[in-house]
Amino acid sequence: MISKTVFEEAKNKAIDYFIKTNIVLTNEEKANIEVADFGLDDLWNTGLEILTYVNTDRVCAKELVLLPNQTCPEHRHPTIGDYPGKEETFRCRFGTVYLYVDGPTTVQRAVEPPEGEYSVFHEIVLTKGQQYTLSPNTKHWFKAGPEGAVISEFSTASYDECDIFTDSRIKRLPEVER
Repeated sequence: MISKTVFEEAKNKAIDYFIKTNIVLTNEEKANIEVADFGLDDLWNTGLEILTYVNTDRVCAKELVLLPNQTCPEHRHPTIGDYPGKEETFRCRFGTVYLYVDGPTTVQRAVEPPEGEYSVFHEIVLTKGQQYTLSPNTKHWFKAGPEGAVISEFSTASYDECDIFTDSRIKRLPEVER
């Protein structure tokens, strides 16, 4: 569970990154920033700050903030009934994002994951202005460099609560102390 103090600190850091990146947010959007520690209680290493602009049954748009060296753990967006799973495009707005997907292992990787279960190591490096599209059901994880990162995500409908994580300890939906 994330303490209220840590939650507010991470949220304020995310807002600072949006300001640095010239992404203007309303007060309502600032209030709706999600801080996810994935149930591991190690937010500064494994975590993600998320602002969802829209999520309908057809499209989703989000801003993601990775604090310095923070990792979003390995997961995939599975088929759910007739829905083939989320297809998503990550566009780097600030910093460097190290994205790892299925494919030939990159032998000399730029970064390593934090403790946990990781199985895909094909490295794609995204810098400001670069983007990459993931097909549904693709295992992936991503990590910021030392300056942190801001990523715009454009996708089909998002069902985060249905994501499948490689590390069985992970809880996608955050629990914040009241």
